[in-house]
Formats: sequence, structure tokens, C-alpha cells
Amino acid sequence: MKLYGIPNCNTVKKARSWLSEHNIEIPFHDFKKQGVNEELLESWLKQIGWEKLVNRQGTTWRQLPDEAKVAVRDETGAIRLMLEKPSVIKRPVLEKNGKIHVGFDEAHYQSLFGK
Repeated sequence: MKLYGIPNCNTVKKARSWLSEHNIEIPFHDFKKQGVNEELLESWLKQIGWEKLVNRQGTTWRQLPDEAKVAVRDETGAIRLMLEKPSVIKRPVLEKNGKIHVGFDEAHYQSLFGK
């Protein structure tokens, strides 16, 4: 089990706070400090697809030049962008029992952890 994200992201803060309040300790992987690799991204994309993993609502996406946005039209383009700019990955990514859960929703976490 592992939680991936960026510590100053509000959604990641909510997820980490919820986990802490429920005494659930999960290792945290900081995208900015520890990065991500292609193999990890490919394994995630097999489960959820690149459209769900690339955060097109966030600041990082909005600040990209148009040509970079246009280049993200398939899995290869998405992986290339996520490797270059990991902060474009929708957060947090929770890896639990081999399954990936993207974003934070309290009800979903309650069902995942039986709380």
C-alpha cells in the first residue's frame, strides 16, 4: 500500500489527514522529490487509462503551452508529459491491494478501509 502525490496539494492533504485521523499509516511517495517512472505509469494506465490520470483541470496543465497539450492525445503522449511534469498527475493516487484509486473521496476511502 502506498499513497502518491505532492505534499502541498489540498486534495493530498485531505487524504493524508483522513488516513491519519483513522490511524492508517501508509508510506507516502512525493512525486516532486522521488519522481515517477515509466513502468509505474504504464501499470497505472492499464487499470484506469490516461484520460483519468492526467489532470487537465490543474494549474500545471493550464500553464502548459498549447503544443504540449495537443501532444497528449494517447497513452504515449500522456506518459511523456507525466514523466516530464509529474505534477500534472491527478492526485492523490492510492495503491491498495494492487488496485489504483485516484483522487480523494471520503466515502470511497471509508469503504476501502472499512471505516
